[in-house]
Amino acid sequence: MGIEVHPTSMGIMLQQDKYILDILHIAGMSSYKLVDTLISTLKLAIVSDYMFSNPTCFREIVGALQYLTFTRLDIYFTVNKVCQFMHASADAYWVAVKCILCYLNGTVSFGLHITCRSSFSLHGFTNVDWASSVDGRKSMSGYLVYFDCTLIAWKSVKQRIVSRY
Repeated sequence: MGIEVHPTSMGIMLQQDKYILDILHIAGMSSYKLVDTLISTLKLAIVSDYMFSNPTCFREIVGALQYLTFTRLDIYFTVNKVCQFMHASADAYWVAVKCILCYLNGTVSFGLHITCRSSFSLHGFTNVDWASSVDGRKSMSGYLVYFDCTLIAWKSVKQRIVSRY
């Protein structure tokens, strides 16, 4: 399955190092520049851009990235964004996928650390706020869910609120 379990002094680390290296090899990006920061706010939309020359490769790589999100929660949002365009693999979306792959190349050893404790607990945190902007008010909300000390789920939502007055 590609998930490696490594014991640590405080628990276990779930990693997919070999799986990431295989994806980079398939994409031909093993020797690309290492990036240690992921662009988390990709603004992708359906555009009439030039279609990517190899849509099968695009779908294969993006599908592999989906599976990688099990242990790499840091790429979950951006992978979800590019997955929304698997049916129309344009060059602009391939550029976004390459950004993700460059980030993975620089952070191959990252993973999901699960700590061992005598008591297991589930904690949830949420926040809602309003922001004003030129085009109206925006509702911003989000939540985090922790299983003991391990972040297992999160979501951030921004909605534009149009005033009727």
